[in-house]
Amino acid sequence: MIDHIVQFDRHLFHFINYDLGNSFFDWLMPVLRNAKSWIPLYIVIICLCLWKYKKQGVIIVIFIALSAGLADYTSARLFKQEVKRLRPCNDTTMADVKLRINGCGTGYSFPSTHATDHFAMAIFMCFVFYKRWRWVWLWAILWAASISFAQVYVGVHFPVDVFVGALYGSFIGWLMWLLFKKIQPKS
Repeated sequence: MIDHIVQFDRHLFHFINYDLGNSFFDWLMPVLRNAKSWIPLYIVIICLCLWKYKKQGVIIVIFIALSAGLADYTSARLFKQEVKRLRPCNDTTMADVKLRINGCGTGYSFPSTHATDHFAMAIFMCFVFYKRWRWVWLWAILWAASISFAQVYVGVHFPVDVFVGALYGSFIGWLMWLLFKKIQPKS
């Protein structure tokens, strides 16, 4: 069973990384996965939280950061160190990997920390902002999913890496929302 999953994962990786290759994605995907590209969005989210939610906005921003921090630490320091799966661009058994960024990365591949972090933040924000902005689900999931897809497209993660990272990050985001809800004053 595991062999079938690994083979499917490799075939799907090849399809995304190699077969879907085009000049537009070659330009866009490295931008999407670059953390610096998202700084303006993070600034808007922080300002929006502080403007619309005042004191509670500070707590929301802290929880967004805690969601990303917990997801990042556990993904990169615990799971990756235990699983030790090579990145596609470092795996000598993978042929035709198109690395579309400078450098393959120094760590292991499973799970994708980019996917874990962004889904943790996205899911937390979905729960917090849903009552005020119902459309937040669409944009938050699209944002996290595009970053996750870019990880595969540029050649640094397998699809299973980002899928499991997204699931785990979603779980962290949900847990942080439960904690956030628990500390809110009763009205």
